[in-house]
Amino acid sequence: MIGKNNITGIILAGGKSSRMGTDKGTLLLKEKTFIQHIIDAVKPLVGDIIIVSDNQNHDVFGIKRIEDIIKDAGPLAGIYTGLQHSKTDYNLVVSCDVPLITSEVLKQLIKNYEDSIDVIQLESHQKTMPLTALYNKSSEQIIKNLLDKGERRVRFAVSQLKTKTIKLDDKLSSAIKNINTKEEFDAITN
Repeated sequence: MIGKNNITGIILAGGKSSRMGTDKGTLLLKEKTFIQHIIDAVKPLVGDIIIVSDNQNHDVFGIKRIEDIIKDAGPLAGIYTGLQHSKTDYNLVVSCDVPLITSEVLKQLIKNYEDSIDVIQLESHQKTMPLTALYNKSSEQIIKNLLDKGERRVRFAVSQLKTKTIKLDDKLSSAIKNINTKEEFDAITN
């Protein structure tokens, strides 16, 4: 397994949260914000954490916050920004809309790394999760080239990289559930 000092955690928290109607990162679940839940899951596995967000309110977490290099280009630009600022070869990327994520689930990505692979992503219920994935810093240039051509789709970018997909056991699948709407939020708080 890769040592934690060779891994940077990149939390993507720069989204517009248009479906939720409010900043997802600061929503409270069990008295902690979504971002804090993710920090808690990522922290034991990495040497450093970066939050990619233009929102100054995210400075409250005491974690280095960096703004998107390419504005209004979605999560692919967030991944690129995180990789650009990372000082490690391996980067654990987690979007701020998976507050149920656990260190146990994230370890699956790290345990399955291979030097020849650019991205290791999770799959649950036949759906890949490229925003809960381990990215090699070497993928940075390919992502930048795609962004320069106007490409914004993360799944398309991942299809252009050497990718390994790890099927998550069904009993762990709730840990990577995306919470993007008020209905989805209500479902995990009730």
